Amino acid sequence: MNTPQHVAIIMDGNGRWAQQRGQARTSGHRKGVEAVRQAVKSAGELGIKYLTLFAFSSENWRRPQNEVNDLMNLLKIFVRRDLAELHRENVRVRVIGDRKSLKSDILSLLTEAEELTRENRAQELIIAFNYGGRDDITRAARLLAIQAARGEIDPSSINEDALSRALDTSDVPDPDLVIRTSGEQRISNFLIWQAAYAEFVFLPCLWPDFGRADFEEALRQYAGRKRRFGAVAEQDLALGS
Repeated sequence: MNTPQHVAIIMDGNGRWAQQRGQARTSGHRKGVEAVRQAVKSAGELGIKYLTLFAFSSENWRRPQNEVNDLMNLLKIFVRRDLAELHRENVRVRVIGDRKSLKSDILSLLTEAEELTRENRAQELIIAFNYGGRDDITRAARLLAIQAARGEIDPSSINEDALSRALDTSDVPDPDLVIRTSGEQRISNFLIWQAAYAEFVFLPCLWPDFGRADFEEALRQYAGRKRRFGAVAEQDLALGS
């Protein structure tokens, strides 16, 4: 089966999972952390080199404060509980997103995870935290503008490759496959530059229920797609389609 090198996941449905069970939304987030652990394990076993998880968007700060606080605490628990195991499994942890507005305890925790696992090579777990696709592009454009104003680069040399190198994912291949759970069919400001030619699979399951079988179903759908990148596949050209 054709296995994607880079899979990105929009983990949606924690709140609905909890509401369906008459529980607080925070219980859905806690259950969702278990699904994260399973997804990372499954990705490694299925031969996926890069796994990007949309953990917390730049718009999520608008949620009720108690829910935001719970999400921050869950991040701390995940890193403290799982970082050692990820390190043992030779997984490199990377974080993308705007760090300037993060509190010092969260920032130091993310930095610790990156520093500890920097030399690991078996797999890369990329956590999109305080991340927004438009913000990513805006910060990249601002960086290039500053470099041009300083005379460090020629403005006429700014092209798609230059902008890609200025993004948070500068040395990560673009995602081949983007998965979204919960049945919603939108990108929600996630990797909007990088996912220009990605395949999308929308699964009906809510994120806390996402398991190995769901991951394999998404890969099965991906394997059946024809990726053309704007061109015409040779077999289609031969058939005149």
